[in-house]
Amino acid sequence: MRKIIHCDCDCFYASVEMRDDPNLRGRPIAVGGASDRRGVISTCNYEARSFGVRSAMPTSQAKKLCPDLIVVPGNMKKYREVSAQIRDIFLTYTDAIEPLSLDEAFLDVTDSAHCNGSATLIAREIRARVFQDLGITISAGVAPNKFLAKIASDWQKPDGLTVIRPDAVEDFVLRLPVKKIHGVGRVTAEKMHREGIHTCSDLRRYSLVELVQKYGKFGNRLYQLCRGQDDRPVSGDGSRKSVSVEHTFTEDLDKHGEWVEEMTNLYGRLQERLEKLDDRYEISAAIIKVKYADFTQSTQERASSAARISEFKQLLQQCWDRRSDPIRLLGVGVKLRDLRADLGPEQLRLPLRERMGPAA
Repeated sequence: MRKIIHCDCDCFYASVEMRDDPNLRGRPIAVGGASDRRGVISTCNYEARSFGVRSAMPTSQAKKLCPDLIVVPGNMKKYREVSAQIRDIFLTYTDAIEPLSLDEAFLDVTDSAHCNGSATLIAREIRARVFQDLGITISAGVAPNKFLAKIASDWQKPDGLTVIRPDAVEDFVLRLPVKKIHGVGRVTAEKMHREGIHTCSDLRRYSLVELVQKYGKFGNRLYQLCRGQDDRPVSGDGSRKSVSVEHTFTEDLDKHGEWVEEMTNLYGRLQERLEKLDDRYEISAAIIKVKYADFTQSTQERASSAARISEFKQLLQQCWDRRSDPIRLLGVGVKLRDLRADLGPEQLRLPLRERMGPAA
């Protein structure tokens, strides 16, 4: 029996923008193109959705539905960075990760020893860490397979956790509306409703042959899903590219000594994560990131195999020398190289720190 978690960030792009600009919170916002340039909405927050605004909607139409809508231009570089940080958190618990997009992924935690092997506790911890470290909320579903886990993650959005235990699968699936099945679009759902098919229980009245006759190849899939069956594995190599920690301050830091003190605290947290890192990785660079009070961002990076605190202090000094204005966020991190293709089994048995050399 597998233990699968599906994690899905809540209105991801909009959540990142609201995190970085508190003035946007509680107001209807959307990320997308300008209405005077035939722009399209990429995503929007729940305040905007209450007016009927949806993704893929022309911005001009969205503004008609919600005249007070604030449209923010997208920043894919920033969203990719946050997505990578979320993935780093996932990798703390399992290497079996299948990303579906920047803001959602399947995790197979069947063999994870974290949280005493409890997928529910792992999901709770992941959600708490994403909120604490990155300032955005994430909904999660826990179930014995991918089909049910993905449905569960959407069950109590936003900021929800739904668990479908193995002994509850049958009752859950019997009551599941057919429109919730991935692949059943509006047209197919309407066709099913006309034939009196509203739930998976209704679908079970039909044999496999009858479903294939009605819906072609998809009929075979419907036969399995309406019984809660899904044998697809979580596929992904789980290789990570970086590890980082960061913190957004309640009050901006305007003194160099404060920068150094906070960086030292973050460095300690980074070391804790590096100690849990699989020995197949090698550090290749050290990185410092600062975000100023006006929300502009700066990074400094240098090649490194040890990520010593002295290196981070030098990078922080470079940030300060470049611009010493107050900062609202500080982050430290390392880039990684996966050594599986380069090292033999004997070398990979060496602890990461032995391969890094002294970390004075």
